[in-house]
Amino acid sequence: MTFLILISQVSRLGIQLTALLCVTEALRTAKANSLSSALILLDLSAAFDTVNHQILLSTLSELGISGAAHAWIASYLTGRSYQVAWRESVSAPRALTTGVPQGSVLGPLLFSLYTKSLGSVISSHGLSYHCYADDTQLIFSFPPSDNQAANRISACLADISVWMTDHHLKLNLGKTELLFLPGKDCPFHDLAITVDNSLVSSSQSAKNLGVILDNTLSFSTNIKALTRSCRFMLYNIRRVRPCLTQEATQVLIQALVISRLDYCNSLLAGLPACAIKPLQLIQNAAARLVFNLPKFSHVTPLLRSLHWLPVEARIRYKTMVLAYGAVKGTAPPYLQALIRPYTQTRALRSSTSGLLAPLPLRKHDSRSAQSKLFAALAPQWWNKLPHDARTAESITTFRRHLKPHLFKEYLG
Repeated sequence: MTFLILISQVSRLGIQLTALLCVTEALRTAKANSLSSALILLDLSAAFDTVNHQILLSTLSELGISGAAHAWIASYLTGRSYQVAWRESVSAPRALTTGVPQGSVLGPLLFSLYTKSLGSVISSHGLSYHCYADDTQLIFSFPPSDNQAANRISACLADISVWMTDHHLKLNLGKTELLFLPGKDCPFHDLAITVDNSLVSSSQSAKNLGVILDNTLSFSTNIKALTRSCRFMLYNIRRVRPCLTQEATQVLIQALVISRLDYCNSLLAGLPACAIKPLQLIQNAAARLVFNLPKFSHVTPLLRSLHWLPVEARIRYKTMVLAYGAVKGTAPPYLQALIRPYTQTRALRSSTSGLLAPLPLRKHDSRSAQSKLFAALAPQWWNKLPHDARTAESITTFRRHLKPHLFKEYLG
């Protein structure tokens, strides 16, 4: 059972990463095209608890689920009850007529099916969207000169609110966040949306699936928060370090610190070295703590001994793993659409080398929004991999070739 839970958690983290990557890719593409963008993060009140069973079962029927499968889901949802215990007293059981069970793999899936028709409401207003369970993200890119953008977003949110009411869900406008990314020469640098007499103002940053996005996509706020969190963890581990063996310290640090550095780290691909330097300093401190060495000890031999790739290499590693999934067709379709194989008009030896077609870049400096796109970086880094890695038949074989290649490049 524990193994299945771990597999589910790994899968969930992978989906969160691709969801965030899809959103940031859309925002960076708009910025590269000199467009302004608005990212709206909808917040629902007790979303999983208010799903109406009858509407859900009707929606499943419309999707073609019938017979034994439909009856099984109906049995899974109905017949549940709850009680409230307070001190020595316990209330009488009450039947649960709404909600999908939380903590299960099926719960988010049923909720996603329940909200499937919401997509047509959003699309009718010209907005794009990405959903992850009860987290719905709206993206609207428009020319900086468009003075009707706020009205279009307001109209979309108003229709979403009506749809939510019809489906027994509650849109919490007080916690809905708006991130405005002004385009080049945009006459205004703020955006405010009014819906149902509630004002949704744009902010400098917003937390999305555990990652703080800022209105310049520099991820500086997220890196600061991550650094502060990791320092706190290292401080606590350092206090108990005398009681721990080296192996126990390494396990603890990998679980509480390195895992935080790795979470959705491919979003940082393309950032300058100075931007991710604070994260590298955290990893250096973690390596020294494992071996219980002083502050200024040389860290490269420690990383080699621990088999830890530096932060920049870890970002590239995760990006290449995503690229492999896109190449092999195991990644979500929206990720596969960002890259394409390199094809020759004539039959050449390079046509079987597993290369990707590079994204044509404009003649701007390397710090442009376009150069940070997954669609630009993935082919660029992929084509530099050894032939055995690019043509690997399984993700296990690919990882086996990828890590030594990056070790050699970054640690010598």
